[in-house]
Amino acid sequence: MINIGSVAISNRVIAAPMAGITDKANRIIACSFGCGMTCSEMISDMGLIYGQKKTQQIADISGENKPIAVQIFGSDPEKMAEGALIVEKMGADIIDINMGCPTPKIVKNGEGCALMLDLHRSRDIVRSIVKAVKVPVTVKMRRGWEDGTTTCLELAGIAEQEGAKAVTLHARSRMQFYSGQADWALIKELKQHTAIPVIGNGDIWTADDAVRMLEETGCDAVMIGRAAMGNPFIFREAVELVENGKRIPPPSMEERIQIAVKHLDLACSFKGETVAVREMRKHFSWYIKGRSGAAKIRLQINTAQSREELIQALASFGARH
Repeated sequence: MINIGSVAISNRVIAAPMAGITDKANRIIACSFGCGMTCSEMISDMGLIYGQKKTQQIADISGENKPIAVQIFGSDPEKMAEGALIVEKMGADIIDINMGCPTPKIVKNGEGCALMLDLHRSRDIVRSIVKAVKVPVTVKMRRGWEDGTTTCLELAGIAEQEGAKAVTLHARSRMQFYSGQADWALIKELKQHTAIPVIGNGDIWTADDAVRMLEETGCDAVMIGRAAMGNPFIFREAVELVENGKRIPPPSMEERIQIAVKHLDLACSFKGETVAVREMRKHFSWYIKGRSGAAKIRLQINTAQSREELIQALASFGARH
């Protein structure tokens, strides 16, 4: 168990926020496999302030397992504080500030990882949000903008000084996006320079990777992102190995199909069948990725127009395995 401010997290395995992926249905599935905490997709401060319907839907965390962090992005300290207050009222246990998103449409507005180029503004944002809300505030960042930079060390110090209760480091630069290797040695260095909890992120593909990151870096928790796409089972495997030293077998194809269908039905209940089917095509492809015959069935998945068509595609794949 770890504590982030006043929030107790039952284990050291946390689900990462991922835009377009970690929606309500995805978070419920992740929780069912035992991760200690989930986090929303990144949410625009301005979308919250103006009450945009899509933003409100993304920010909906009602009825979900606690604790849950809500991640917001923006570049104006006052607007960020206003957005943070809104999600606090919606039930967020933790407010996470996005200072790591590398996508061009975000950084061109001075948001996400671009804030690592403006530490004065970053300081003002953390200070403003901490003053505005009662729940703990955390910051998710990258190593810096350019390869080899260590801006994260300075930014984490600023976050700590301004009252943030934890930092998450994805140990890649903005220029790397998701290529190359994450620099776990930098996570270790950050942990040695920071008194608040440090959550390590980047290149955790297996339960063994989760254990290795904890051992090699001394970080307080690990955050799993891309490895969980179509593979929520990694949370169960990582929690068991990290917390109990137990290895458990991978899921059967039957369980994979069962969970994929449960994921689809949750998405349908929250978004309606038309939207859910369109969005779940990628998830269904991830659930079978790397298995023989997956490429052939992917065409069927990607052209499915209804819940039944998606399920039929998966069932036909399962029948061959």
